[in-house]
Amino acid sequence: MDSWDHFILIILAAIAAFIPRYLPMLFFSKRQIPEWFNEWMKYVPVSLFTALVVKGIFITTAGYHFVPFGHVNQIIAAVIVIIITYLTRSMALSVISGLVAVFVITIFL
Repeated sequence: MDSWDHFILIILAAIAAFIPRYLPMLFFSKRQIPEWFNEWMKYVPVSLFTALVVKGIFITTAGYHFVPFGHVNQIIAAVIVIIITYLTRSMALSVISGLVAVFVITIFL
């Protein structure tokens, strides 16, 4: 690839990143969003984050099989994060505590 191909790739990636952000804003800017939809959308980031974490802990990349106790250190860290999240309700503190917990548990296990 030469530099012109890289430039075209960057422009196409920018367009691909812009369209999914712009179209909903264009569509919903002239309409009143129902309250039930706003309430439902509050749960989307948490559910996506949970799906990513659960997949990372319980699914192996070698054939995508369910492994219930394949990553014990991550399971212990997840339990710690669940407790900290329940007590603090802070996503930032939860992520930081999860990283620290995995690091510390990996050192000692």
